[in-house]
Order: sequence, then C-alpha cells, then structure tokens
Amino acid sequence: MTALADIQNSVAEIGASWATDRPQRQSRRHLDRADFDALRDAGILTLCVPKSMGGTWLDAQTSVRSVCEIYRRLAGADPSVALVSAMHPAVVGFWLASPDESQPQWEAQRQAVFASALTGEQWGTITSEPGSGGDIARTKSVAMALEGEGLLPGLPYAVSGDKHFGSGSGITDWMMTTAVPQGESPPTIFAFDVRGRAWDGTAGLTLLAEWDGAGMAATQSHAIRLEEIPAIRLAFDGKLETITGAANPFIWSLFTAVILGILDVAVETARTQIRARAAGLRAYEQVEWSRAELDHWVAVQAYEGALRAIEAGEPAVAFHAAIRAKQAVAELAEQTLNRISRALGGGTFSHRSPFAHWFEDVRALGFLRPPWGFAYDTLFTTSIE
Repeated sequence: MTALADIQNSVAEIGASWATDRPQRQSRRHLDRADFDALRDAGILTLCVPKSMGGTWLDAQTSVRSVCEIYRRLAGADPSVALVSAMHPAVVGFWLASPDESQPQWEAQRQAVFASALTGEQWGTITSEPGSGGDIARTKSVAMALEGEGLLPGLPYAVSGDKHFGSGSGITDWMMTTAVPQGESPPTIFAFDVRGRAWDGTAGLTLLAEWDGAGMAATQSHAIRLEEIPAIRLAFDGKLETITGAANPFIWSLFTAVILGILDVAVETARTQIRARAAGLRAYEQVEWSRAELDHWVAVQAYEGALRAIEAGEPAVAFHAAIRAKQAVAELAEQTLNRISRALGGGTFSHRSPFAHWFEDVRALGFLRPPWGFAYDTLFTTSIE
C-alpha cells in the first residue's frame, strides 16, 4: 500500500522534472509510455482504489480534494499527460461513486475494476460520437449479447459504432464506452480490454483518424471504429442517470483541476515577465494584467466552491456547484490567457512561447464532457429546479 503523502511527493517530483523540459514537451504530438510508467510506479492509479483494497480512496467528501490537487499540479508540468492520466479516476469514478451491496453482481464488478487499477492497469474513455453533442444518451452504437464470460464480472456483449476523442489511445489498458443493447432503448456503459489490440480492423478496432488537435496536442484522442469488440456491460441494475449523476461532480472537478493547473503556471510565468518589465508597461497592459490576475483568482474560487460542495456531502448541491465551476473556469481560462497575451504582446503567439500552447490547451475544458451546448442545457435546467 502506497500512502497518499508518498504519491503526492512522488508526482510532485515527476512534475518538477517535466517542467524543466517544457519546450520539448509542448512540441510533442504523441504520448510517451515512459511518462505513464513513472506515474504508475508513483502510485497514481491507486488514488481511485478504496483504501480497504490497498488504495487511498475513502469517499468523495474525504478524497476528492487530494486527488484533484495532484492532477492540478501535474497539469502545470505537462497538460496532455495530465489530462489523459485524469481520465483514469474519471472513468473508475463511475464504479466508485455508486456502491450498492444489495446488488452482488454490481459489487463484484466494482471490486474487479478497482483490482485492475491496483495492479497498474489504466482506464480511459472513448464514449463521444460525431453529432452527439457529448450526450451519451444520443449514442448510435449498438451492442449485441454474447455467450460465455468476459474478463470482468458482468454480461458479455459485442459493441459496434464510430467513436472519437478516445484520449490515451494506445496507452490505456481498458476503455469505457456507451451503446444501446440490442432490443432495448436506453443506452448503458460498456468496458473493453484494449491491451495489444491492433487498429487495422482485425481485432475489433479500426483507426479512423489520429488526433491532430491544436490544443492538448499529445493526448492521442483518436477517432476509432468499434467493430463487434468484446465488452462487458455495466452490471448496475438501475437507471444510468443514477451512476452518472453520482460520478459527475468528481469527474467535472478533475477536468477543472487540470485546466486550473495550466492557468496557475501560465499566470506565474507571466508574473515573472511582467515584474521584469513593469516600469515600461503601458496603462492598457497594466490593466489587462491586473484583470488577468482577477480572472485567475475568480477561477480558483469557483474550483474551491465545487470542492467544498462535494466535501459537504449534499449530492444535489455538489452537482450544481461542479458543473457551474467547470463552465466558469472554462470561460475564465480562455479569457485569462487572452489578457496575458495582450499584456505581454504578440510574442506570445509564437510556438517558441509557452503561452501559445497553454491558450489552446485551456480551451479543452469547454469541450470536455459535458461540452458547451449540453453543459448549458444542464445549467439552465438546474437553475430553475
């Protein structure tokens, strides 16, 4: 068992070493397996494993802050690696957030998922589909029941459909997705093993397009076609909304933490440059810098508000606070980087400048689940409840 403090210290050391190589890392278009091996060896995959099984997780109220803060710090060193790594607790969070001892098959599946993380297997997600707007209920993927047993407890299926934004493709060991089981109407969650699977269509996966995003450039968020890939159905006997509703505040806070970590380092880096040229700044540049600092401060308060709401243990309040914090920080992060660029000048648009990369990276938050349109549907609905 690795103690939480040891994981925090180890990840901090890893991040510090990465930060010294920032220009090279920001130019990457692909992930490096060695980075994830280092994080695994540091124990980061066990942050979402219950303490009773050898991990560090107690419950959302107790553990959410420490997990989010680890990813916040890591994001300041390498945003792409931090985001892909954060997908692991985000996905395992679906099993973590909804214990129900009255459902033996569900509990068996939960234990198996946690055990896989404890042994060093990394989880990811490839649920998004073109045209879905980030709403998993609008999936066009289908799942056909299979005979026999799979690698996890639960009913085996074969899942088919086109997916994109599979962050960590080629790095993760397990992927979560959504599909509609044949003969049913509502979608549900499925998990499938991607270890050693070719992407040429011979093993259920066909690479449609490699990730070429301007932001989070090295996340390998590829578009992939699933073709009757063996998968295990979520074993929870109940509405999918029960699972997603319980997990979402933690998931949204994780994503917010990653972007805030980028914002932290961008503001601190800008402050050093502003301090060196303070005497020669024009009034406009002084105002833009002051407003950038204010925007960052407000973003921190929004994030803190979400964490405190989760820590208070009131699910409805946590849900509202986390989605509001995510969207507020999404807007404030872009705005802050804009203001920093205005204060520092056109040199920030150069690929030699870290700010150009950070600006594109922070834009990711608004498009992470739930993306802008779907998120504001949720914001409106919850504002009048």
